[in-house]
Amino acid sequence: MESLGNFRRTHYCDALGRENIGEEVVLMGWVLRRRDHGGVIFIDLRDRRGLTQVVFNPEVNPEVHAKAHQLRSEWVLAVRGRVEARPGDMANLKLATGEIEVLVDELRILNRSETPPFPLDEESEVSDTIRLQYRYLDLRRPEMAANLVMRHRAVQAVRAYLNGHDFLDIETPMLTRSTPEGARDYLVPSRVNAGRFYALPQSPQLFKQLLMMAGMDRYYQIVKCFRDEDLRADRQPEFTQIDMEMSFVDEAQVIEITEGMIKALFAATLDIDVQPPFARITYDEAMARFGTDRPDMRFGLELIDLTEVAAGCSFKVFRGVADGGGTVRAINAKGCAGFSRKDLDNLTDHVLQFGAKGLAWVKMKAGGEWQSPIGKFFTDEERERINSVLGAEEGDLLFFGADTPAVVFQSLGELRVELARRLDLFKNGVYNFVWVTDFPLVEYDDKEKRFQALHHPFTAPREDQLDLLETDPAAVYSRAYDLVLNGTEIGGGSIRIHRKDVQSRVLGALGISEQEADEKFGFLLKSLDLGAPPHGGIAFGLDRLLMIITGSSSIRNVIAFPKTQKATCPLTDAPAPVSRKQLTELYLRPDWKEKQQS
Repeated sequence: MESLGNFRRTHYCDALGRENIGEEVVLMGWVLRRRDHGGVIFIDLRDRRGLTQVVFNPEVNPEVHAKAHQLRSEWVLAVRGRVEARPGDMANLKLATGEIEVLVDELRILNRSETPPFPLDEESEVSDTIRLQYRYLDLRRPEMAANLVMRHRAVQAVRAYLNGHDFLDIETPMLTRSTPEGARDYLVPSRVNAGRFYALPQSPQLFKQLLMMAGMDRYYQIVKCFRDEDLRADRQPEFTQIDMEMSFVDEAQVIEITEGMIKALFAATLDIDVQPPFARITYDEAMARFGTDRPDMRFGLELIDLTEVAAGCSFKVFRGVADGGGTVRAINAKGCAGFSRKDLDNLTDHVLQFGAKGLAWVKMKAGGEWQSPIGKFFTDEERERINSVLGAEEGDLLFFGADTPAVVFQSLGELRVELARRLDLFKNGVYNFVWVTDFPLVEYDDKEKRFQALHHPFTAPREDQLDLLETDPAAVYSRAYDLVLNGTEIGGGSIRIHRKDVQSRVLGALGISEQEADEKFGFLLKSLDLGAPPHGGIAFGLDRLLMIITGSSSIRNVIAFPKTQKATCPLTDAPAPVSRKQLTELYLRPDWKEKQQS
């Protein structure tokens, strides 16, 4: 191996163009490809910024040319040479440096590489486990490197914007106490406090509220959060939030600041000028029209309410649901009457995953005629009325759901998205933002047999509904708001409770006793008695947001060192066993596994 010696890099591998012709340059990077064309050797040299073609010609320096014969994929090089124009028929205008090449007269081999476990010069089918095991190689691939560069730009844009709006970047503790926030905590045993545990924060929620009590006025941080929950494409056990909180604000002010930040972020990452104010709909409207509180509004296929029509119809299934307090909804898939029976069976299987008992459908024929297994259960007048409500025309395909509102909304909401996927209705390069507001404060948990906070227990209820907290908490709406982008919730927040009497009433509605409240977050309740200002905030999932910006299928592709769906790290083999000595120091029994298996 050779040292750098007096070599100093003059340019990155994306930086040279026709204006540099004739200059002597020094480039450093990895061998992406090697081609030997009748004695002249061409190397595509790659660094994190791009590619430059470097040329070893025996007429320039025979010794360097001979040395270049040994070069292989992923060897680390430093080259010195002169920039020359490529011959006209050899230019590659798709490449930033495609009009030039570097004629090398000095080469240093800084390190060799074994054959990589997967090719880095092409899109090949490689398992996620292998990619994560050799993540440092995976990150050399241009598309992965570009994702991390995009992440950097996004973070810098957020910091610049918030710093320019009088926010303070303040860190909060990673070792805190376990509080009820909706998911399992990651627990950390304390060596110096026997039998006691820290929890890694699911969010800095309580601390950012305390910072408002401390008079910090405007706070933010880009912070790691931890949740021990089942994973999927847009979840990781550790993830990153853009966390914000402000004092003396209402919902409109939080939304205005947030929209400005999103505008700055998209300008810095995609050079797109998004235009606030973004659309707003209430939670109830989102559920009624789209079956979800994170609606993708890039396409139609909205849910239509047929409950009133169904209440008096001849079809007993629909009428029974309507009379029993359920709901009947439909989707008109315009022009889809050509779907095959196999297509319909597949769509039925799809909605069964979400609690539906089946999927009724109607193909519209000429003159308003129905082709459907359920058509015989309706009178001509009822069919005409349904056609009118749905705007049904020849060639349309109607889908029906009848059940409890929760089942119908979820199943038809998911059907709507699946139809859009099959019909290719997702528009690339379109970024549709919508605020969802006026969420219910609580929802009933059938397993726990009590109400749970829909967001978290510190979300403020509407002031005109405080008297319902004791009598009908399910009817109370909160001052919460979520920002949804293309069907993905990217951020959520609320105006917080700043009065102790209101906080106590909300905790009571959630079935949390005064003793339990004092044990879990007595420090917050105490702060509400010591001059807490009105305040509110929002938190964004940075990883989810970047997944959308980069067009990635998983947040793993925008995180440098992510975990698998089983929360393991193939690179470091974490989590891993620890010694008996470490366990006993933490007052944990080292024989738990043996006893569990016996």
